[in-house]
Amino acid sequence: MKTRTLTGADLEAALPALAALRIEVFRAFPYLYAGTEDYEQGYLRDFAAAADSFVCVAEDEGRIVGCATGSAITGHHGEFAAPLAAAGYDLATTFYFGESVLLAAYRGRGLGHAFFDAREAHARARGYRRACFCAVERAKDDPRRPADYSSLDAFWTKRGYRKLGGVVTRFDWPVEPGGPSERHGMGYWMREL
Repeated sequence: MKTRTLTGADLEAALPALAALRIEVFRAFPYLYAGTEDYEQGYLRDFAAAADSFVCVAEDEGRIVGCATGSAITGHHGEFAAPLAAAGYDLATTFYFGESVLLAAYRGRGLGHAFFDAREAHARARGYRRACFCAVERAKDDPRRPADYSSLDAFWTKRGYRKLGGVVTRFDWPVEPGGPSERHGMGYWMREL
């Protein structure tokens, strides 16, 4: 297992694998996202073009099994930035973590910590004072929740992140392939760097 940062031609070449990875991981609870490869590749390409962007992957014998992204929240992530600005946070000093996804078979090996460490170091090196990310919120009694589901709240809390009460955003995405988009609430987590 190794992690490495992708840029330029390496990132472009990895887009199909990254898109497939995001679709597979986000298909599961709690996201329940039925994405398409075309949309995902475009999203990742746009993300990589954002100011101070960062894309790190975990590989097992050359196969991408996880990735983590981050970038400036200003100028690219309006839907995520607006609730933070309304809550009084300085966006110019806030670094946004886009996602951290890892295939289930590779969890519990320290890669989640490696992803957070790498993104936090990247943000600090560029002068950001805090990092934040969003996570989908589901009711505790959601009938789609698997019996063995374990929230990542404790992991994020151990890393020093705290949930921002009352700061939420909403996004639409389909939960069935080819189905209509549905509205999903997402809460914010933040840490001072």
